[in-house]
Amino acid sequence: MLLTPEIVPGLVAAGASARIAAHVAPRFRAGDRVRIRNLNPATHTRLPRYLRGKIGIVEVDYGVFVFPDTHAHGLGEKPQHCYSVRFTGRELWGPAAPERDTLRADLFDDYMDPA
Repeated sequence: MLLTPEIVPGLVAAGASARIAAHVAPRFRAGDRVRIRNLNPATHTRLPRYLRGKIGIVEVDYGVFVFPDTHAHGLGEKPQHCYSVRFTGRELWGPAAPERDTLRADLFDDYMDPA
């Protein structure tokens, strides 16, 4: 299903999920170090720019979901795992960041490589 402005209110009201029942092998496990790809697509992405090129640790594998970067443009579901990845503040903002600060981001397989 292609997401159009007309159907968004109904999806939000129903609590629609992009989780799908497709068997896709996970690329990562909890505890794996990953480097976020430095992607600069001309189209939609859910990859925050400030994470590109940074190293984090996978904390949780949420399972398989529709990949929004392709689905938003009618290019297919491209099912893949989505993970919670933890970054230290110092990795993201440098040595001046407080030592205990962390940030977690939900990221798809296509955004990451083993570190």
